Amino acid sequence: MGKRKGRSLRKNRAPLDVEPNEVVTAPHSFVLHRGLPCLYMSDLTRDFRRMMEPFTASSLKERKNNKIKDFVSLSGVFHVSHMCVFNKTKNQLSFKVSRLPRGPTLTFKVHQFTLAKDVIASTRRQFVDEESFRHAPLIIQNNFTGEGKHLKLMASTFQNMFPTINLATVQLSNIKRCVLISYNPVTQLLDWRHFSVTVAPIGLSRGIKKVVVGKVPNLAKCEDIADFLTSVATDSEYEDDDEGHVVLPQTLKSRGNVENNKSAIKLHEIGPRLTVELIKIEDGLFTGEILYHKQVVKTEEELAEIKAQREEKRRLKLERKKIQSENVKRKLNDKQKSEPQGSEEEVRTDEDDDAAYYKEEVGEEPDEELFTMGNTSRKRGYVPKFLHNKDAKRKKFNEDKSKKGGNKKTGKEKFTKFKKAEGYNRCEEFWQEGDADLNGGAGT
Repeated sequence: MGKRKGRSLRKNRAPLDVEPNEVVTAPHSFVLHRGLPCLYMSDLTRDFRRMMEPFTASSLKERKNNKIKDFVSLSGVFHVSHMCVFNKTKNQLSFKVSRLPRGPTLTFKVHQFTLAKDVIASTRRQFVDEESFRHAPLIIQNNFTGEGKHLKLMASTFQNMFPTINLATVQLSNIKRCVLISYNPVTQLLDWRHFSVTVAPIGLSRGIKKVVVGKVPNLAKCEDIADFLTSVATDSEYEDDDEGHVVLPQTLKSRGNVENNKSAIKLHEIGPRLTVELIKIEDGLFTGEILYHKQVVKTEEELAEIKAQREEKRRLKLERKKIQSENVKRKLNDKQKSEPQGSEEEVRTDEDDDAAYYKEEVGEEPDEELFTMGNTSRKRGYVPKFLHNKDAKRKKFNEDKSKKGGNKKTGKEKFTKFKKAEGYNRCEEFWQEGDADLNGGAGT
């Protein structure tokens, strides 16, 4: 058994970790699913959380009785800036993106989606790097330059969901994932794609590349290492596409990718896929004035009427809150008035007055116990643990010793009772007369 540290353990506690400023200021997100139960809803929510890592609540537990306001109340503690909600109804599946804590809220209709496991299973070369999820992905937007304020609002919302990149301090080795959001102006659909980014040197044969990367080559069919290096052709998979060739401004951690040398960038899709359509934009948090609606177009008069109704509803709500606060104050005042006026302070002042009167009349200081209030508490005193048992015998200190034998009386008690009775007096007179007769007879 080890030695107990005792109080020294408190000094050995590690200080609390302070989050760096980059983590605090980075946009964080909550990803939820609501509505009717769906077979693949939880899987889609988990895949979308994985795409938003590391600045998201990946292990968030939801319950049926949780409301949106419950998550909004926690957003300030965890620096959450956006909330993504998948909502399933009888007719369709919707996807909402809201800016916390006051909005706006963008509502999309989900036309189709593909889970991450299905995307990876469909690829010829499956590639998933767990280390890539430790850093935020790079956001890439396409075709968001059309007319309309709703496009600009969508672009700014999607851009603010991910951390910004400082070109002066960015480390290229940390950019291992990217999220592509493409807008089709003809169909007005948005496609979400999630890729893993890999960088490989070009101009090298596959044999040399294996040696550079650190893999052990198979030399069973070669008589010499030179045959292995010269017989294998170059890796045309990377070199056919010239658009993916870049000159690296930094030296990466992976082998062969040196600064000012050409390397090839390849994307591996890891899912999920989403195809959505913008339906409406609301001013508030999942409510408020509708700034844009694709299917419903209202006139200026209808908009003014809706705005007036909303203002009236807000005014009535504030009025109800004011009345409730006044009622609470009134009830507290009535409760204070109904309580007894006596208090400890008044008792103490009365004691001081009595002590002063005693000193003035008698000329001496009163004893401390004369005007002090006794312990008026009815609380039971301390009882030892061994007396907590109901069957334990407790000693009765005020028990009469004469009753130790119960109701059975001793001989002395019986004689005392007999002396007090009238029969004892008669017997005593009878014996005295008998003694007198005996004395007289003997004398004669």
